[in-house]
Amino acid sequence: MGLLSGLIGNASEVDSEEVERFIDSALIEGEQVEKAYKVIRDVMVFTNKRLILVDRQGVRGNKAEVLSIPYGKITKFSKESAGTFDLDAELKIWLGSEPNPMTKEFKAGDDIDQVYKILSQYTLG
Repeated sequence: MGLLSGLIGNASEVDSEEVERFIDSALIEGEQVEKAYKVIRDVMVFTNKRLILVDRQGVRGNKAEVLSIPYGKITKFSKESAGTFDLDAELKIWLGSEPNPMTKEFKAGDDIDQVYKILSQYTLG
């Protein structure tokens, strides 16, 4: 879980077309990017088929590890909305039998509700 635990930080939404160009070789026929969020240099991509985590490595970020998580491997997920004094929202995703969730923080203004709906649509559908 090194990659997942290393992706801690605030996320900001990224243009889906920009991300598709970056991960085009990883997408299969009929797969489309629904939403994408950037965490420092790394990217969290929600497609209509899976969750893709891109871990940019190296000083310039030229090297990248791409982790694919089928929605069927997500066992549960939760969201915590931003509060009055804590402006960040938090998303937690549990994978398989892992006891600890992958946790992501979203900046104020990012639509964590939309991400939650995407997860709901593809894990519950």
